[in-house]
Amino acid sequence: MAILSADVYKEMILDLYKNPLHRGVLDPCDVWHRDGSMFCGDDITIFIRFGKGKIIEDISHSGHGCAISQAAVSLLTEHVKKKTKDDALHITNEQMVAMLGIPISPARMGCALLGLKALRGALEKET
Repeated sequence: MAILSADVYKEMILDLYKNPLHRGVLDPCDVWHRDGSMFCGDDITIFIRFGKGKIIEDISHSGHGCAISQAAVSLLTEHVKKKTKDDALHITNEQMVAMLGIPISPARMGCALLGLKALRGALEKET
């Protein structure tokens, strides 16, 4: 298996920023949650519709922010679609950062994890 260079990952992040996956308001949805960062102004809302067995049948996101936050939430929604609620709840911060494939500075860590924080907030609302 080939290892991708940091430049390829940076290009992928910019592409996801310009062409995000699962972007838009999911209507109807079962749960949604909005979260943001008062430090940088990033804002993300996650919308989830569940199927049988608490499978994430469909998921989307809306909001605005930097390339890191928008690429991260795009990758995250793609990753959890068709997974169970429990599987999604067990995604760690480290796994989220690993999805991005580039080093994330401490100053940008909140951007990289904002989508995961919003996802957790939405999943906690589901009973």
